[in-house]
Amino acid sequence: MTTETREYQSGFRNHFSTEALPGALPVGQNSPQKCAYGLYAEQLTGSAFTAPRHQNLRSWFYRIRPSVVQSAYQPLENRQVHTSPLDKPAADPNQMRWDPAPLPSEPTDFIDGLLTIAVNGDAGTQSGVGVHVYAFNQDMTERFFYNADGEMLFVPQLGALRLRTEFGEVDVANGEIAVIPRGVKFQVRLAEGVDAARGYLCENYGNPMELPGLGPIGANGLANPRDFQSPVAAFEDLEGDFELVAKFSGRFWATRLGHSPLDVVAWHGNYAPYKYDLANFNAINTVSFDHPDPSIFTVLTSASDTPGMANLDFVIFPPRWMVAENTFRPPWFHRNLMSEFMGLIHGEYDAKAEGFLPGGASLHNCMSPHGPDADTFEKASNAELKPQYLGDTMAFMFESRYVYHPTEAALAAEYRQRDYVDVWSTLRSHFDPTKP
Repeated sequence: MTTETREYQSGFRNHFSTEALPGALPVGQNSPQKCAYGLYAEQLTGSAFTAPRHQNLRSWFYRIRPSVVQSAYQPLENRQVHTSPLDKPAADPNQMRWDPAPLPSEPTDFIDGLLTIAVNGDAGTQSGVGVHVYAFNQDMTERFFYNADGEMLFVPQLGALRLRTEFGEVDVANGEIAVIPRGVKFQVRLAEGVDAARGYLCENYGNPMELPGLGPIGANGLANPRDFQSPVAAFEDLEGDFELVAKFSGRFWATRLGHSPLDVVAWHGNYAPYKYDLANFNAINTVSFDHPDPSIFTVLTSASDTPGMANLDFVIFPPRWMVAENTFRPPWFHRNLMSEFMGLIHGEYDAKAEGFLPGGASLHNCMSPHGPDADTFEKASNAELKPQYLGDTMAFMFESRYVYHPTEAALAAEYRQRDYVDVWSTLRSHFDPTKP
């Protein structure tokens, strides 16, 4: 790539114009008869051509070679990554929890280090999500990837990443997230000085994620558009023998290229990768009583065909003050329609005393009961209700209206906590009809 320092453009889905060579972008015409520098014009669309203007997603590339310069696709075996719908196993109402996935001992790149934990919906009808974890210790160099099934939300937990994309490069540190739109070609590499990386990946089959409406919150709060960053144009003109891996309709395919596909000299549009620092989230919390619903912590949402019932909500539980009076501060015991996959980036989660570790995960499906473990309940029920700052914490949730189907590999994993349900076993009755 032509730029060593990472540059970004701010704003959520703004229409950006960026060029790595002066004059590479045409003025006043998207596809001139002849492009500057002998480049090819190519459009990438992330919505139907006739989508309303405010929902229309597309970008124009001006690249050294068009994407059609490649060999025929051939099937590529990958037994660790799955896409909904699954034939087996059946969806499971049991509460589940996993320790962190182990880091690989052999050289493993991002693609080979992916493991699917659960899926829901149907990628073929563009609904639902896939939840994966990744663990790798080797850069993608002669290998590239794109996903035709959905956009990809990266949540690093250990080790920073460098995402090298057609649009430019994005460095993603711990505490940040990044989204690669459907169809965008990219590589995943380790950031400088990082030996291995681990984290979570949500594959969104449904509508592209967007900022949630603020409603009664008003103009300010939650994630602000200006804090989202997209890359500026950067390219490499590199010939060689390269592999491009495609995820298409649940299967992996590979094609050969005689050049790097990261050869976009200029681009403009509103369909591009972006990153966001979770520390910029303006948390809204209760200042009187009751624990707020997790929807108040939504960073991004993917709408379904039913208003108010998300295909996917990406929710975080960041550092924040707890000041509620005369109330139980952690989440109450609950059963709810939405299914919840949770992960922990660092620190502790206030609803669990132990066992929920950074890099670990839990799954609570539709209407399955869950809530604070016994130790947390006792502590929270008797604690002095003075203002408390939860500082060392960053948990998140992939919440969906569709039931999650765990994969066989996730159910059989050695790091699955098969005794998770026991964290509630010592909750006892305090009922005394003589003491109102």
